[in-house]
Amino acid sequence: MNSIKIIKKENSNYSKKLLVIGVFHGDEFQGEYFINSYLEKSTSPKKNSVYYIPRLNNNNQRKNRNGVDLNRNFPTKNWVKSENNDYFGGEKPNSEKEVQFLVDLIDGNKFDAIITIHSPYKVINYDGPAQDLALKTQKFINYEITSDIGYPTPGSFGTYCGKERNIPTLTIEIDETEDLEILNQKFGKYFEFLENEY
Repeated sequence: MNSIKIIKKENSNYSKKLLVIGVFHGDEFQGEYFINSYLEKSTSPKKNSVYYIPRLNNNNQRKNRNGVDLNRNFPTKNWVKSENNDYFGGEKPNSEKEVQFLVDLIDGNKFDAIITIHSPYKVINYDGPAQDLALKTQKFINYEITSDIGYPTPGSFGTYCGKERNIPTLTIEIDETEDLEILNQKFGKYFEFLENEY
């Protein structure tokens, strides 16, 4: 596995510490594009410390190079060994290096909120005590808000962080049909908000 790149934009007197993750699924490239575009021109945060992971999954398919859906591999109470299909959660929970990296990162930091960028459902899904952040996010990314994605997600990141660790956790599912540059502008303003206002 290639090393996972994490960019820390830290404020020594920070109010909150946040984590933003792009490309959980290797074929959902948009999050990496939005994060890198923003980081190329951003300045130091005025209020919060934000850690960015542009690309968690270095494979260009939904699953990682071991054929595991990272978003089904977290050591949650509801993890089950599933069929070996697009949602295969591995032979056991926390088996994947990418998942172990995130588990260690979260154990070693007290994040006040975590945001992941996915596609294609055009929804802001929240887990844990994140409804307030979801409402604030909706001002930038004008999607429907829901606490239920509509299907079972055993071993998911949202369950691991939001439901089981009580960390406000958002999954922003972007609309793949929306113009990429318009979305990029929206996410740039959103990242500025996370760093300087939230």
